Amino acid sequence: MATPRDVRRPGAVAVLGATGTIGRQVTAAFARAGHEVLGVARHPAPHTAAHPFVPLDVAAADPRDIAALLAEHHVEVVVNATGGWVVTEEAMHRAHVRLVERLLAGVAMLPGRPRVVHVGSIHEYGFVPPDPDGIDESVTPEPSTPYARTKLAGSRAVLAAARAGDVDGVVLRPVNVCGPHPSEASFLGTVLGRLRALAPGERLELVIADAARDYVDVRDVASAVLLAADGAASGNVFNIGRGEAPTMRELVTTLVEAAGFPPGTVEETGGSVESKGGGWTQADVRRAERVLGWRPAIGLRASLHDMWKAAG
Repeated sequence: MATPRDVRRPGAVAVLGATGTIGRQVTAAFARAGHEVLGVARHPAPHTAAHPFVPLDVAAADPRDIAALLAEHHVEVVVNATGGWVVTEEAMHRAHVRLVERLLAGVAMLPGRPRVVHVGSIHEYGFVPPDPDGIDESVTPEPSTPYARTKLAGSRAVLAAARAGDVDGVVLRPVNVCGPHPSEASFLGTVLGRLRALAPGERLELVIADAARDYVDVRDVASAVLLAADGAASGNVFNIGRGEAPTMRELVTTLVEAAGFPPGTVEETGGSVESKGGGWTQADVRRAERVLGWRPAIGLRASLHDMWKAAG
């Protein structure tokens, strides 16, 4: 991971979605850097016991209560790592749009505006033709799935508030993540769980999308959040990824090998796959490197090995 610069803001860091895959690692990254961290989520989890934690449904909260919470804990950086693989479009709108709008309204009430680092998604760009240079931030987003549309709406709300001077906000658009503690609803989380349940000598039948997607270790995403907390002007957007697009078959093969299973453990079966984004994703991370000093540091095989090990 990139070596983080110290965040110069003196107050605490609030991580919304602290129980999730990204929020968990963001919390750990700020704590390692010596910052007081306030975890916020609807319900606590065992790993949140190490830091102050407030159970709060931000999407349903009054912005005045959000502002009061941030002021009470002297929060100078707010990381929005909420959202995820919710199913219905209504749930996506609640998690990806309404929550962001209420957060921004709460932050705008504070006399001293904390930095808001919003974690969006590379899928906000929609279906982009393969390009060896990857997807850069100049690409016009044209999302076509409910997931991508609602994620983009949340990111655009942050950027609009930043342009208006209502918040000091930046947006990160990470690719799909791998590494320790994936969401059970994600593709890798599902495959991980099914591999863990295999009896010795048993084979896993799996439907694999005919797609190529950039995957980045979740700890590398956390290091990008840490750098973005004080490393860029308000209103900036940064794509975060490894800059490579392995096929989903290559991804599964690497996970099987990293977990120590013999070749042939996975038997691919036919079937359709409903995607949250495009069939090809690959981030151009040159802006993040130039402005934030960030580069991915954890290789795919090491990330998948750590993912398997953490699940055990």
